[in-house]
Amino acid sequence: LSPHLEYAFLEGDDKLPVIIAKDLSVEKKTALITILKSHKRAIAWKLSDIKGINPEFYTHKIIMEEDFEPTVQHQRRVNLKIHDVIKQEVIKLLEAGLIYPIPDSPWVSLVHCVPKKEGFTIVENEDNELIPTRLVTGWRVCIDYRKLNEATRKDPFPLPFMDQILERLAGNQYYCFLDGFFGYFQIPIDPKDQEKTTFTCPYGTFAYRRMLFGL
Repeated sequence: LSPHLEYAFLEGDDKLPVIIAKDLSVEKKTALITILKSHKRAIAWKLSDIKGINPEFYTHKIIMEEDFEPTVQHQRRVNLKIHDVIKQEVIKLLEAGLIYPIPDSPWVSLVHCVPKKEGFTIVENEDNELIPTRLVTGWRVCIDYRKLNEATRKDPFPLPFMDQILERLAGNQYYCFLDGFFGYFQIPIDPKDQEKTTFTCPYGTFAYRRMLFGL
């Protein structure tokens, strides 16, 4: 953690951790923890804690263009070193109820694993020069939805311009930021469109119940 932050726990001495500012007074820290404890059901610590948006309020719809045909991409050989990475990701998503096995779908996309890079280290190259290099700390499992996205009708809803947002913030003393835990997984996919999210991997074909990054 950064020097100005510290952990606090909403249950016992080591359960339900949250990160708070270290320089809070005792009174403010007590008041903050009390509020967080009273609303701890709104906080997610693991994937299965995510309640998501009520489907009666909103579901993500994948509306197709008329001139595109469904595409089935066949599974490619996966490096044995990352087989277990994919397996653990599939198990995690199945246990959380975010994906489910699907035997047949007109749309099938491929799984890719990309390295997670965090921080830098200094290494020596072949010319004995010291160069900064990103550290690989693990693997991220991604679904390649490029073909599906090409066939999906684009949403014309206008997004705000950054300068307009900054103008609205100007003059305020406090700024609060909320970052949703696996934010895309908060949004349910319309049941009739879920089969379009089908992906193939060495352990079968699966479809998503919730929206994911890349759609």
